[in-house]
Amino acid sequence: MQHQLVASVLNADLARLGEVCAGLERAGLQAIQWDVMDGHFVPNLTVGAGVIGACRSATDLPFEAHLMIDAPEPYLSEYVEAGCETIIVHAEACTHLHRTLDMIHEAGAKAGIALNPSTSLDACLHVIDILDLLLVMTVNPGFGGQRYIETMAPKIAAGRELIGRSGRDIALEVDGGISPDTIARPAAAGADRFVVGSALYAKGDPAVVVNELKLSLDPTEAGA
Repeated sequence: MQHQLVASVLNADLARLGEVCAGLERAGLQAIQWDVMDGHFVPNLTVGAGVIGACRSATDLPFEAHLMIDAPEPYLSEYVEAGCETIIVHAEACTHLHRTLDMIHEAGAKAGIALNPSTSLDACLHVIDILDLLLVMTVNPGFGGQRYIETMAPKIAAGRELIGRSGRDIALEVDGGISPDTIARPAAAGADRFVVGSALYAKGDPAVVVNELKLSLDPTEAGA
Protein backbone atom coordinates (compact mmCIF):
# COMPACT_ATOMS: atom_id res chain seq x y z
CA MET A 1 0.00 0.00 0.00
CA GLN A 2 1.30 3.44 -0.95
CA HIS A 3 1.39 5.73 2.07
CA GLN A 4 1.02 9.50 1.78
CA LEU A 5 1.93 12.14 4.35
CA VAL A 6 -0.28 15.21 4.46
CA ALA A 7 0.80 18.33 6.34
CA SER A 8 -1.66 20.31 8.42
CA VAL A 9 -0.65 23.95 8.74
CA LEU A 10 -2.90 24.57 11.75
CA ASN A 11 0.11 24.81 14.08
CA ALA A 12 2.51 26.39 11.60
CA ASP A 13 3.85 29.95 11.77
CA LEU A 14 0.84 31.86 10.45
CA ALA A 15 2.94 34.96 9.77
CA ARG A 16 4.86 33.16 7.02
CA LEU A 17 2.44 30.60 5.62
CA GLY A 18 3.71 30.87 2.04
CA GLU A 19 7.25 30.07 3.14
CA VAL A 20 5.94 27.24 5.31
CA CYS A 21 4.12 25.67 2.35
CA ALA A 22 7.25 25.82 0.20
CA GLY A 23 9.29 24.30 3.02
CA LEU A 24 6.82 21.44 3.46
CA GLU A 25 7.22 20.54 -0.20
CA ARG A 26 11.02 20.49 0.19
CA ALA A 27 10.63 18.35 3.32
CA GLY A 28 8.92 15.59 1.37
CA LEU A 29 5.23 15.97 2.23
CA GLN A 30 2.74 14.84 -0.43
CA ALA A 31 -0.09 17.32 0.23
CA ILE A 32 -1.19 20.17 2.48
CA GLN A 33 -4.43 20.17 4.44
CA TRP A 34 -6.11 23.43 5.43
CA ASP A 35 -8.16 23.15 8.62
CA VAL A 36 -11.11 25.50 8.14
CA MET A 37 -13.06 26.08 11.38
CA ASP A 38 -16.08 28.32 11.91
CA GLY A 39 -16.42 28.62 15.70
CA HIS A 40 -19.77 26.79 15.53
CA PHE A 41 -19.22 23.22 14.38
CA VAL A 42 -15.95 23.33 16.33
CA PRO A 43 -14.98 25.86 19.04
CA ASN A 44 -12.25 27.59 17.07
CA LEU A 45 -11.78 29.99 14.15
CA THR A 46 -9.08 29.57 11.51
CA VAL A 47 -8.32 30.53 7.91
CA GLY A 48 -10.68 31.21 5.02
CA ALA A 49 -10.42 30.77 1.26
CA GLY A 50 -8.55 34.07 0.81
CA VAL A 51 -5.60 32.93 2.91
CA ILE A 52 -5.44 29.60 1.09
CA GLY A 53 -5.54 31.31 -2.30
CA ALA A 54 -2.72 33.64 -1.30
CA CYS A 55 -0.51 30.60 -0.58
CA ARG A 56 -1.38 28.64 -3.72
CA SER A 57 1.54 29.95 -5.77
CA ALA A 58 4.06 29.05 -3.05
CA THR A 59 3.98 25.30 -3.74
CA ASP A 60 2.99 22.68 -6.29
CA LEU A 61 1.70 20.34 -3.56
CA PRO A 62 -2.00 19.42 -3.77
CA PHE A 63 -4.24 21.31 -1.33
CA GLU A 64 -7.15 19.78 0.53
CA ALA A 65 -9.64 21.82 2.55
CA HIS A 66 -10.99 20.12 5.66
CA LEU A 67 -14.17 22.11 6.26
CA MET A 68 -15.07 21.85 9.95
CA ILE A 69 -18.02 24.18 9.42
CA ASP A 70 -21.78 23.95 9.66
CA ALA A 71 -23.74 23.88 6.40
CA PRO A 72 -20.66 24.23 4.14
CA GLU A 73 -22.53 24.23 0.82
CA PRO A 74 -22.47 28.02 0.10
CA TYR A 75 -18.68 28.09 0.47
CA LEU A 76 -17.56 25.00 -1.47
CA SER A 77 -16.73 26.77 -4.72
CA GLU A 78 -14.65 29.39 -2.88
CA TYR A 79 -12.21 26.75 -1.70
CA VAL A 80 -12.00 25.11 -5.11
CA GLU A 81 -11.30 28.51 -6.66
CA ALA A 82 -8.62 29.08 -4.00
CA GLY A 83 -6.76 26.05 -5.33
CA CYS A 84 -7.99 23.09 -3.28
CA GLU A 85 -8.13 19.92 -5.35
CA THR A 86 -10.01 18.04 -2.61
CA ILE A 87 -12.81 19.31 -0.38
CA ILE A 88 -13.62 17.36 2.79
CA VAL A 89 -16.91 17.97 4.60
CA HIS A 90 -18.17 16.51 7.85
CA ALA A 91 -21.08 14.11 7.53
CA GLU A 92 -22.41 15.56 10.78
CA ALA A 93 -22.56 19.07 9.29
CA CYS A 94 -24.44 18.31 6.05
CA THR A 95 -28.21 17.92 5.96
CA HIS A 96 -28.17 16.51 2.42
CA LEU A 97 -24.80 14.79 2.19
CA HIS A 98 -25.30 13.26 -1.26
CA ARG A 99 -26.16 16.66 -2.70
CA THR A 100 -23.15 18.26 -1.00
CA LEU A 101 -20.74 15.73 -2.50
CA ASP A 102 -22.29 16.26 -5.91
CA MET A 103 -21.76 20.01 -5.51
CA ILE A 104 -18.07 19.45 -4.77
CA HIS A 105 -17.67 17.38 -7.93
CA GLU A 106 -19.57 19.95 -9.97
CA ALA A 107 -17.17 22.63 -8.67
CA GLY A 108 -14.27 20.59 -10.07
CA ALA A 109 -12.78 18.96 -6.96
CA LYS A 110 -12.57 15.54 -5.36
CA ALA A 111 -15.07 14.93 -2.58
CA GLY A 112 -14.24 13.66 0.89
CA ILE A 113 -16.22 12.88 4.03
CA ALA A 114 -14.84 13.29 7.55
CA LEU A 115 -16.32 11.36 10.47
CA ASN A 116 -15.92 12.40 14.10
CA PRO A 117 -14.73 9.67 16.48
CA SER A 118 -18.28 8.94 17.71
CA THR A 119 -19.84 8.92 14.22
CA SER A 120 -20.57 5.53 12.68
CA LEU A 121 -19.28 4.49 9.27
CA ASP A 122 -22.96 4.02 8.40
CA ALA A 123 -22.98 7.76 7.64
CA CYS A 124 -21.13 7.14 4.37
CA LEU A 125 -22.68 3.83 3.29
CA HIS A 126 -25.11 5.35 0.84
CA VAL A 127 -22.68 7.82 -0.75
CA ILE A 128 -19.72 5.46 -1.15
CA ASP A 129 -20.37 5.39 -4.91
CA ILE A 130 -19.48 9.10 -5.25
CA LEU A 131 -16.78 9.31 -2.58
CA ASP A 132 -13.10 9.99 -3.30
CA LEU A 133 -11.75 10.14 0.27
CA LEU A 134 -12.87 8.91 3.68
CA LEU A 135 -11.34 10.70 6.66
CA VAL A 136 -11.56 8.97 10.03
CA MET A 137 -10.90 11.51 12.77
CA THR A 138 -8.59 10.11 15.43
CA VAL A 139 -9.22 13.08 17.74
CA ASN A 140 -12.29 15.25 18.24
CA PRO A 141 -11.87 18.13 15.78
CA GLY A 142 -11.22 21.72 16.71
CA PHE A 143 -7.74 21.89 18.23
CA GLY A 144 -4.22 20.80 17.36
CA GLY A 145 -1.93 18.85 19.64
CA GLN A 146 -4.48 16.33 20.90
CA ARG A 147 -3.75 12.73 21.85
CA TYR A 148 -4.41 9.98 19.30
CA ILE A 149 -7.54 7.97 20.21
CA GLU A 150 -6.39 4.36 20.20
CA THR A 151 -9.90 2.91 20.00
CA MET A 152 -10.31 4.19 16.44
CA ALA A 153 -8.35 1.22 15.05
CA PRO A 154 -11.43 -1.01 14.51
CA LYS A 155 -13.22 1.85 12.77
CA ILE A 156 -10.25 2.42 10.45
CA ALA A 157 -10.15 -1.30 9.68
CA ALA A 158 -13.89 -1.32 8.98
CA GLY A 159 -13.41 1.68 6.69
CA ARG A 160 -10.75 -0.22 4.74
CA GLU A 161 -13.10 -3.20 4.42
CA LEU A 162 -15.93 -0.96 3.24
CA ILE A 163 -13.69 0.61 0.60
CA GLY A 164 -12.54 -2.83 -0.53
CA ARG A 165 -16.13 -4.00 -0.98
CA SER A 166 -16.95 -0.90 -3.00
CA GLY A 167 -14.31 -1.74 -5.61
CA ARG A 168 -13.54 1.96 -5.93
CA ASP A 169 -10.28 3.88 -5.56
CA ILE A 170 -11.08 5.74 -2.32
CA ALA A 171 -8.34 7.13 -0.09
CA LEU A 172 -8.57 6.30 3.62
CA GLU A 173 -7.16 9.19 5.64
CA VAL A 174 -6.65 9.66 9.38
CA ASP A 175 -6.25 12.95 11.19
CA GLY A 176 -5.42 13.64 14.82
CA GLY A 177 -2.50 12.85 17.06
CA ILE A 178 -0.40 11.42 14.23
CA SER A 179 3.32 11.34 15.04
CA PRO A 180 6.29 9.02 14.57
CA ASP A 181 5.13 7.25 17.75
CA THR A 182 1.55 6.63 16.60
CA ILE A 183 1.49 6.48 12.78
CA ALA A 184 2.15 2.73 12.52
CA ARG A 185 -1.12 1.92 14.34
CA PRO A 186 -3.59 3.45 11.86
CA ALA A 187 -1.37 2.19 9.04
CA ALA A 188 -1.71 -1.36 10.35
CA ALA A 189 -5.48 -0.88 10.48
CA GLY A 190 -5.56 0.09 6.80
CA ALA A 191 -5.12 3.87 6.52
CA ASP A 192 -3.07 5.10 3.55
CA ARG A 193 -3.06 8.89 4.12
CA PHE A 194 -1.89 10.50 7.35
CA VAL A 195 -2.47 14.12 8.32
CA VAL A 196 0.39 15.30 10.52
CA GLY A 197 -0.01 18.52 12.47
CA SER A 198 1.78 19.66 15.61
CA ALA A 199 4.29 16.77 15.53
CA LEU A 200 5.55 18.01 12.16
CA TYR A 201 6.87 21.25 13.66
CA ALA A 202 8.07 19.90 17.00
CA LYS A 203 11.75 19.65 16.02
CA GLY A 204 12.07 22.80 13.96
CA ASP A 205 12.80 20.96 10.71
CA PRO A 206 9.83 19.10 9.17
CA ALA A 207 12.21 17.03 7.03
CA VAL A 208 13.57 15.36 10.17
CA VAL A 209 10.06 14.43 11.27
CA VAL A 210 9.12 13.22 7.78
CA ASN A 211 12.06 10.82 7.86
CA GLU A 212 10.99 9.56 11.31
CA LEU A 213 7.42 9.06 10.06
CA LYS A 214 8.69 7.06 7.09
CA LEU A 215 10.89 4.99 9.37
CA SER A 216 7.88 4.19 11.56
CA LEU A 217 5.85 3.14 8.52
CA ASP A 218 8.58 1.20 6.78
CA PRO A 219 12.29 1.12 7.67
CA THR A 220 13.17 0.81 3.96
CA GLU A 221 11.52 4.19 3.24
CA ALA A 222 13.62 6.22 5.65
CA GLY A 223 15.89 8.73 3.97
CA ALA A 224 13.99 8.48 0.68
